[in-house]
Amino acid sequence: MSEPHDSRERSILIRSNGTAALSLIAADLVHVEEKLTDLLVSREPLLSEISLHLIGGGGKRVRPAVALLVFKACGGDDVVDMIDVAVALELIHSATLLHDDIIDGGKTRRGRASAFSRYGLANTLVTGDFIFSKAFELCGRFEERIVRWAADACISLTEGEIMQGRFRRNPAVTVDDYLEIIARKTASLFSQGARVAAHLAGVGEQTSEAMWACGFNIGMAFQIVDDLLDVEGDEDLTGKPVGIDLRDGNPSLPLVLAVAQDSEVRRVFLMPEPDDAAIGGALERVRALGVLATVRRLAEDYTRRARDLLATLPYSAFREALDGIVTEIEERRL
Repeated sequence: MSEPHDSRERSILIRSNGTAALSLIAADLVHVEEKLTDLLVSREPLLSEISLHLIGGGGKRVRPAVALLVFKACGGDDVVDMIDVAVALELIHSATLLHDDIIDGGKTRRGRASAFSRYGLANTLVTGDFIFSKAFELCGRFEERIVRWAADACISLTEGEIMQGRFRRNPAVTVDDYLEIIARKTASLFSQGARVAAHLAGVGEQTSEAMWACGFNIGMAFQIVDDLLDVEGDEDLTGKPVGIDLRDGNPSLPLVLAVAQDSEVRRVFLMPEPDDAAIGGALERVRALGVLATVRRLAEDYTRRARDLLATLPYSAFREALDGIVTEIEERRL
């Protein structure tokens, strides 16, 4: 790439942060939204209503964005197939959110009443199944290996959910247990999405596997930062109250570290239904312990690995936009 063109592309990105850099794929993301809406039409209106209650509630769409940018950073051009992959990723993620809210009894999602809270367990459960089926309706037209990669991600998600349940309100949970849970529950979709994107862009197996690892590291960082936000986030920005993990007994990283050090945090973590006062007091103790600095450092380790892998790709505006997303995750804005 010539220096003048290189400098011109860099200047575009210098004037924007990672989120603004998504303007590079703005048209593609519009197509993703349109296809999501079209696909969720059902002969049973309630299925569509519940699906769109979740999908229409917003969401970061970070999984589709990462996959689309990986595709273009790897030299991909025709986005028709990638739009379907991006939509499938968001559908799978959305289905798991519906099921998660059932499992956790979640009352809010994306700043408003969860589908579980509004429509009840049975309707929400069936809608999750409906959305999963729509995802595989899309995936089914691809070659066998892509379908297998998508299935592998879904299998990991279910295994991660069961593993998380095994360690819910379990003070024996370790950091290694936690990392395995989020590798399955969160990083699996990021990593497989990035692998499929690189494969569809036509790069070799080595680069595809490097992008799998890049997506994995982005996903790990994303979840670790999400755990931080549950302890010290701004509800107006995150769309959900702090302390959900403690209320549900979920072994987030700050809690895993704090439970091992503080008997009061451990006591609240073990409580089946802690009240607001108990949660607020325990969160204050978590913040005072110094464990959040350890959590941040681990997130930064994963973002550093992601950047190192991105640096193996040729320079492009798309690669730099991916780097910007990593920064947004690291600085807790995504």
